[in-house]
Amino acid sequence: MSVTGLRSTKGQLLVCLTTNPKAFPDCSDDKGAVRMAVKAGAASDFVIEAPANGTYAIAVVHDENGNHRMDKALFLPKEGFGFSRNPAITVGPPSFRAASFALDGESRQAIRMKYML
Repeated sequence: MSVTGLRSTKGQLLVCLTTNPKAFPDCSDDKGAVRMAVKAGAASDFVIEAPANGTYAIAVVHDENGNHRMDKALFLPKEGFGFSRNPAITVGPPSFRAASFALDGESRQAIRMKYML
């Protein structure tokens, strides 16, 4: 997996891989989700191990200040975010369906980060 478009190498990327549409994009209610933190400087290439084949979606937050959450200002994200398949972002996060991909063996995802502020 690779992440491009980071505005800095500060902090970390919070990565969530899930098969549960109801838990996407934050994965907090998905005990089966794969979560990991990756140093922002290592975002150009890293591996996420999926537990099995299936339909997955990935959400990424650029946690620049290292507080392990996405900071917001007036409901707008202050930190960067991105999703598998790079769906168009209008109001709110994309649906699981828009970000999901089938995994049968290996899959390479290239996620472009977006910043609102």
